[in-house]
Amino acid sequence: MEKKNKNQGEFLFGKKNYLILIVGAAVILLGFALMIGGGSDDPNVFNAEIYNFRRIRLAPTIVLIGLGIEVYAIMANPGK
Repeated sequence: MEKKNKNQGEFLFGKKNYLILIVGAAVILLGFALMIGGGSDDPNVFNAEIYNFRRIRLAPTIVLIGLGIEVYAIMANPGK
């Protein structure tokens, strides 16, 4: 009985892990924000802005970096 009560109040990760998780989520949101826009108001008009460097290369790379940060936050040992 005592063992259950002792583990009941513990978090799964440490404070460092949660901070890294928040940073990773912010980086992912930044990547998605960079993908926004580039469309056309008129569906009959093509806007080549949708294929620029920011939306095709930079934003997906930032999202992948954010996912890497999330994986690191999960795997990091909070005791070190």
